[in-house]
Amino acid sequence: MSSITLIGTGNMARTIGTLAVAGGNTVEVMGRDQSKADDLAKALGGGTTAGKWGAVPAGDIVITALLYDGVVPVVTWYGDALAGKVIVDISNPFNATFDGLAHGEETSIAGEVAKVAPAGAGVVKAFNTIFGNVLEKGRPNVFIAGDHTQAKADVAAFVESLGLRPLDVGGLKMAHWLEGMGLVTVSLARNGVGHWDFALGVDEFTG
Repeated sequence: MSSITLIGTGNMARTIGTLAVAGGNTVEVMGRDQSKADDLAKALGGGTTAGKWGAVPAGDIVITALLYDGVVPVVTWYGDALAGKVIVDISNPFNATFDGLAHGEETSIAGEVAKVAPAGAGVVKAFNTIFGNVLEKGRPNVFIAGDHTQAKADVAAFVESLGLRPLDVGGLKMAHWLEGMGLVTVSLARNGVGHWDFALGVDEFTG
């Protein structure tokens, strides 16, 4: 099992934390508002602890469960406290009209995180193509991207502990396209599918 730290106290932190506890993982929660971190840790149970904001995370895997514009500043601020950790970015940088990516170029939030992460940290993009309600109740595929082989293996093992299927899409450059997949998922929910109870995945056929 894995040891994880969730940086953030919102819905995705709660959902991933709930699955992580159920999967037998060790969980720590960190938030700028210590009372919210304490409350979430108590709600998750299973020995979940609330760390102090800015302290060295207890988890080997650090999941930044934050809005996209907060991820790079927080990783920068934590700095060497993240040395040797696996940093997982789950954010989607959508523009205000949800018809494009906010950064408007072939980069990604995970890619920008890699530029500011301390030496020895492995950056992985994951979970961004899955709606919170589907992650909570379903068994979606989890696409992951990253340049650090061991970091991806660690994240894949964590995903499997949640009862989910990890699918490696390649290097960190592919995080840009995973963010695009997140955008496609939202557009499908608003148009062709017409609801939010689905996820993109891979079906395999033999014949």
